[in-house]
Amino acid sequence: MDGKQTITLTITCPDTVGIVAAVSGFLSEHDAFITEAAQYGDPFSKRFFMRCVFIPGALCPPKGELEKRFSMIAQRFQMIWHMYDAADKPRVVVLVSKFGHCLNDLLHRYHTGSLPVEIPAIISNHPDMQSQVEWNKIPFHYLPVDKTDKTRQERALIALLDDLEPDLVVLARYMQILSPELCARLSGHCINIHHSFLPSFKGAKPYHQAHSRGVKLIGATAHYVTTDLDEGPIIDQAVERVDHTHTPDDLVAMGRDIENLVLSRAVRYHIEHRVLMNGAKTVVFK
Repeated sequence: MDGKQTITLTITCPDTVGIVAAVSGFLSEHDAFITEAAQYGDPFSKRFFMRCVFIPGALCPPKGELEKRFSMIAQRFQMIWHMYDAADKPRVVVLVSKFGHCLNDLLHRYHTGSLPVEIPAIISNHPDMQSQVEWNKIPFHYLPVDKTDKTRQERALIALLDDLEPDLVVLARYMQILSPELCARLSGHCINIHHSFLPSFKGAKPYHQAHSRGVKLIGATAHYVTTDLDEGPIIDQAVERVDHTHTPDDLVAMGRDIENLVLSRAVRYHIEHRVLMNGAKTVVFK
């Protein structure tokens, strides 16, 4: 079955009896071979979540027709649903400031094919990463911030994003706070890496905050951007043990490795349509 079209179906709806039977029955009736299936019913939100990957058989109608027929089932169960063709690579725009470790990690995964996306541009408020980005043959856009009028830079950023039409925006240590208006526009399609194990140590220099408190664990958090700073739905986290011998610089160095891992995982989960929103939380089918 290698090389054949692969479609991912995601579903969110009120939890009730018969959803899995209806979905699997529909796919079977339309000659679709299921290769992955995961579902979860949240007993607290009373919501149902499902991710199903299938390969259309010879008798399966084209994706557009299949969606039209499935809409009848979706209406019956009040579903929020999507069908994604795996051949369609998501367009990912990366925003970065002076720290390039997360960007470099994403570019490496992009070039090796482990992150199957298109990167039409890298945008930065500093010129530091320009040579590295251009070496990778990706357009680099330098949008400096005027401290007396930060809105001018964001207007330019919005205009550029409108032209690029990304499916996902990744803040790879982009050290600027987005306006509530831009956060709202990017809702569910913008991932930030926070160099701390949220919800602790928000804001600037979290590793120094952690060191001053004598923590025994440090970590990083990838989350969706919302109008509430560093409080968006969490996609992925990781931690590493530390002790009294580690300096703040040691924590920063260790933290950067964790940030690379957590951000790349979060981006991969998103582009593979493994993340479904559940109020202020997420359901992640790994």
